[in-house]
Amino acid sequence: MAQTIFITGASTGLGYAAAKLFAAKGWKVIATMRDPSKSDLGTMANITLLPLDVTNPAQIKDTAAKALALGPVDVLFNNAGYGLAGAFEGATDEQLQTQLNTNLLGVMRVTQAFLPALRAQKSGTILTTTSIGGLATFPFNSVYHATKWALEGWSESLAYELAPLGIRVRTLAPGGIATDFASRSLVMTPHPAYMDAIGKTMKAFMDPERRAGGSSAEKIAEEAYAAITDTSDRVTFVAGDDARATYAQRLAVGIDTFRKAIRERFLG
Repeated sequence: MAQTIFITGASTGLGYAAAKLFAAKGWKVIATMRDPSKSDLGTMANITLLPLDVTNPAQIKDTAAKALALGPVDVLFNNAGYGLAGAFEGATDEQLQTQLNTNLLGVMRVTQAFLPALRAQKSGTILTTTSIGGLATFPFNSVYHATKWALEGWSESLAYELAPLGIRVRTLAPGGIATDFASRSLVMTPHPAYMDAIGKTMKAFMDPERRAGGSSAEKIAEEAYAAITDTSDRVTFVAGDDARATYAQRLAVGIDTFRKAIRERFLG
């Protein structure tokens, strides 16, 4: 019997690539996004589209109910999210709330909506896309990092309480992905006091040599599949060669030395 995966944030990038990959492997895929009418995923075999804005608690409950009405869900892939970058001082309260609602509370609420069913069936996997930014930090991404570090801690703790119920909890922490994240999924918070430093940081982020070390969305989708089908008790799966190199360096040299190198590279 084919397994079923429920994916949030499937309109583009990793979520889109994962939907296609799992469908091609014979899984039943429930792909969600804010506006399914704009996606071609619905024309593909094994894929069902449902609307979902993860900042809308009522819609989360409704969409989860519709998904579960189609049959058991074996895997929940929390993938929806975006980046808030720039000066923390320049962030509006609305921007702070939207970032937290999307990247953190949205994941928690979607997971809560599926937990009763996963608990009843005594099986299932919850995979959440975090980021190398959930394990290491870079300048002018403080609020984004706050959400991703929170997801790593939340997942690690949640894994303890759900393991006895047969439910596995995993995170996928990718590095750079060759998508339109910067144009579609990045919101900037400018502030005149920080613009020179922000400019240096953005230049370093966009350096072609650095970006060349990233992975395609399809490659990270393959790593998501590996994380979901892995039978160990691992929680965090660092994805992409660049992310693995960055995290290995942080562990090898220690936090303070790592931070010094980041400061020199991104702030000059």
